[in-house]
Amino acid sequence: MRKKRLFGTDGVRGVANIEPMTSEMALQLGRAIAYVFKKEARRHRIVIGKDTRLSGYMLESAMMAGICSMGVDALMVGPLPTPGIAFITSSMRADAGVVISASHNPYQDNGIKFFSRDGLKLPDEVELQIEKFIFENHDPSHRPTASEVGKAYRVDDAIGRYVVFAKNTFPKELTLDGLKVALDCANGAAYKVAPAVFYELGAEVIPIGVKPDGENINHECGALYPDKVAALVRSTGADIGFALDGDGDRCIMVDEKGDVLDGDFILAISALSMLKEGTLKNNTLVATIMSNSGLEEAIEKGGGRVIRTAVGDRYVVEEMLKGGYNLGGEQSGHVIFLDHTTTGDGVITALQVLMRMVKDGKKLSELSKVMQSYPQILLNIKVKEKKDLSALPTVAKALKAIEDKLKHRGRAFIRYSGTEPLARITIEGERLDEIERMANELAEVLKKEIG
Repeated sequence: MRKKRLFGTDGVRGVANIEPMTSEMALQLGRAIAYVFKKEARRHRIVIGKDTRLSGYMLESAMMAGICSMGVDALMVGPLPTPGIAFITSSMRADAGVVISASHNPYQDNGIKFFSRDGLKLPDEVELQIEKFIFENHDPSHRPTASEVGKAYRVDDAIGRYVVFAKNTFPKELTLDGLKVALDCANGAAYKVAPAVFYELGAEVIPIGVKPDGENINHECGALYPDKVAALVRSTGADIGFALDGDGDRCIMVDEKGDVLDGDFILAISALSMLKEGTLKNNTLVATIMSNSGLEEAIEKGGGRVIRTAVGDRYVVEEMLKGGYNLGGEQSGHVIFLDHTTTGDGVITALQVLMRMVKDGKKLSELSKVMQSYPQILLNIKVKEKKDLSALPTVAKALKAIEDKLKHRGRAFIRYSGTEPLARITIEGERLDEIERMANELAEVLKKEIG
């Protein structure tokens, strides 16, 4: 397969107003997505949603113009979580969906990712078709004129539609009455919908990160800074805390004691409960190479198995669809409950955990005891170029030396970020001081080679 020039692991991403994240490129991507999905001789529609970044207005307008210029209508939903846009796309039988967001990145970045009409992220081959149109096949004769030009419509009730959808994933016979929920929405796309969902189900909601100004998305808040909601849990006596990221597709939890629990704990709690109920399809959980070994041990002890994929929720979903599995996710808090939704959804993830608390009558600190996490070090190294790691003998030698020392007591690997100029070192083992030293030594080798 040809190497992609624009798309990373989660769409096109970069600093807003600098290539490739410019209004000119957004226009081109709009034309390309319209061209690729405009198949039959009928009126076509594409949903456009975004998070709360300042640059979202600029890119939204350009994307809308590109889509309409190809004779396809644009359905504008405004700020809405990524999973909400996937839901609206599928619910309204649109041909595709567009999300303008850089997820957990700072406000100066932005990104563009696409969903197919069934609410799934596009496979590599379709992304390559889009790139081919932009770089090789941009023919002005494709553009319609007169009444064939597309129209733009505002979907005014998009928030209400998504709130109802999310609430319907929570059992109707249960409520959140009596529960106090601390919630950090990262000043992002979920700032309206998330508090509404929990409140309407009966919870007392204590929200923070719900005053976006275009520049404060993810700024020392949300899923990357869970200590903020942890402090809120402790100061208010909340029963549980949730931290979402800027586009609302990931969730990190905090128990009633203020202890932070990542996506692996969410997966363990959910998978083991589903195993007991007989609802975990093929007794299999899908996770990535980043998930802690403690997760795998817990699932195997409970009678299930774990399949690992490359990092990225799209690869998790692809494996789930291929194998007929219904639960998967990432340590970072992307969790996919395929019985309910087609992509990671922070709100629905939180609701599934709350459901377990209510059904079992247990606090989160009790539920989380199903898994013991091994110490794990994650180090990010800035790189000028993403060189082939296998072609760097000094790095390979250093990595093998660490693996030999760990033997069967841990694991170590390096991967590049799909969205940032970073090499990520992950080392897992029994002793924190040992793996910290190993990670720092490996980082020095990496910096000399590609720093």
